[in-house]
Formats: sequence, structure tokens, C-alpha cells
Amino acid sequence: MKLGIVGLPNVGKSTLFNSLTKAGAESANYPFCTIDPNIGVVAVPDERLQKLGEMYQSKKVTPAVIEFVDIAGLVKGASKGEGLGNQFLANIREVDAIVHVVRCFEDTNVVHVDGSVDPVRDIETINLELIFSDIEILDRRIAKTAKGARMDKTLAKELALLEKIKAHLEEGNLAKTFELGEDEDEQKWFKEYNLLTAKPVIYAANVSEDDLADDGASNAYVQKVREHAKEEACEVFVICAQIEQEIAELDDEEKAMFLEELGLKESGLEKLIKASYSLLGLISYLTAGEDETRAWTIKIGTKAPQAAGKIHTDFERGFIRAEVVNYQDLLDCGSLSAAKEKGLVGLEGKEYVVKDGDVILFRFNV
Repeated sequence: MKLGIVGLPNVGKSTLFNSLTKAGAESANYPFCTIDPNIGVVAVPDERLQKLGEMYQSKKVTPAVIEFVDIAGLVKGASKGEGLGNQFLANIREVDAIVHVVRCFEDTNVVHVDGSVDPVRDIETINLELIFSDIEILDRRIAKTAKGARMDKTLAKELALLEKIKAHLEEGNLAKTFELGEDEDEQKWFKEYNLLTAKPVIYAANVSEDDLADDGASNAYVQKVREHAKEEACEVFVICAQIEQEIAELDDEEKAMFLEELGLKESGLEKLIKASYSLLGLISYLTAGEDETRAWTIKIGTKAPQAAGKIHTDFERGFIRAEVVNYQDLLDCGSLSAAKEKGLVGLEGKEYVVKDGDVILFRFNV
């Protein structure tokens, strides 16, 4: 999974990126300090892996990972070349979802690029730039499609779709609110355009330490972000980027104590991962053995052969069946053989839909 982190300059975006990935992107109190997109890979925290690894005495425990792309500070007019212009846009076309950091704290020492704190205005500024960028993409595709549309019915049909989407965006709407019909061609084309405003968004409301304990409930800015996100059907999570940076320096035991002192159950990274899995409809299944215990990320509704294909295409091609046991059942029984004796291990075929926390051994023949 790949997440792009965007936000206006000085909203806490690079501080959050640094704390998530410990990758040390330069963070400073001025715009454009993150000139090239910084990429960091983060392990998805999953306590099930450690316990399984211990049970199987695995040589290696491999978590699922998320790749974060930190994109240069964006300002009004970026699509027209202001600030760093369009450079950042190519970098987020490739991501699965956008994490949009919005400033929900007052601090006279940290200048706001627009002179005052207003998260909804900031969201609209960035959305507008993304809309302009999408219109540019559509214009190029329209020019290309229009050439052959007179002679080719399929191209004429695509041209009509392109013009409808463009008109929708020109009214200030996001591509994700464009209503596609049942037509398979149109659905395929829409996917191909890879429009930025069609991507799912998670808002990270960046607050001061004081607002963390009640999850931003008493912060008027956070409430505005939540109301706005509801209209767009987006996820919101509350973080304090500064605190996240402090947490990032601690080991697991110190981290747990520090979170407890702050009255928090989980770190911002854990909140973000939960929000992204929920938004993108993802789950993890597990494989375990002496050599390696590992988590694999799949979409909800994935059937056993396609889940096997995540490990290797041969597994999908030659799929015979899957031995499946629920993680908790396996842990309670203490071993796979004990779980088998209790009838808790199922032999599943090609139609089996994999569930979160399934521990699977695939049988295949190529």
C-alpha cells in the first residue's frame, strides 16, 4: 500500500512524515523544505505476528508494509506553476490514497502560508489545485480522443465521457463524486485516467498536545474538518505531529508508558494504519512456519487462489486447496496439530473468501 502525504506548507506534514518513517526529511519553519518527494517504508504493527513467530520459532518475522511518499509543500496556484508548480502531482498519481494533513493548532511561532488557521479553507485550496491538475489530464486525453472520434464509435463514446467528467470538475466538484453508470467501458476508462480527485482521502487533523487526550473533541477546527470529511465520505484521525516525533525516538516499552501518560491507547501511526485499511477495504492474512511468519495485505472479499497469488503467481496458477485456521483458535490450541484434532482447521477450495486473521497453508501444483 502506498500513501501520499500532502498539505500546505507549515501544517506539520514533514514532521508527521519524519515521525512515521524516522526517515529524517528536513523539517523547517518555511515552505518547500521537502523539495524531492521523500519515500519511507513503515512496518504495519501487528501483535499476532510476534505471537505466531514465537509459536513456530520462526527464523524471520515479516510484517506487512506501507510506503509513505512525502510530497513538497503545496500552495495556491501550484497547478499554474506557483511554488514548486506541478512537480508534486506526478508523485501522488501513483498512490492508493492521500493523507491530507491539516493544521488545527494555533502557534505564533509557526507562520501559516495564508496568515491564519482555517482548515476547511486549506482543504479547499489543495482540492482546487488537484481539480486543476485533473482537468489538464482530461484536456490532453480529449485532444487525443477527439482526433479519431468521428470515425470510431468507441472513441466517440469515450469523448462524451471525458467531456462530462471535465464539466463536473469545472463546477468545483471532485472526480470521486462523479456518478458512473454500469457501463464497463466507462468504468475501465475512468480507472485509466487515474485522477487525483478520485483517490480516497484520509484527513490528519494536526492538533497541539492539549487536544490529544479527548481526540480533538474540544477543538473547533477539528470539528470543522470532521463535518467537511463527512460530506466527502472521508476518514479523519487526530494527531499531534510533534508528539509523534517524540514517540518515534522511543523503544516499544517506553512508547507504551509515554502513551499511557498522555492518556492515549495508540500512536498516530496506528490510527493512520487503521484508517487506511478501513478506507481501502484491506485486511491481512498470515502464513507461519519455521523459516518465516508473515502478514499479507489483501482486499476484503479476496478468494483463496488470488490471496495465494500475493505470495507467488505459481501459487495462484496451481492452486489446489488451502488449509485455514483462525489465528485466535491456533493460539488457544497451542499448535496446528492440536487445532486439527479439535476440528478447527478447514480445507478450503477456490471459492473460499479469506478473512482477516486467517492463518493459511496453501497446497498447489505447477
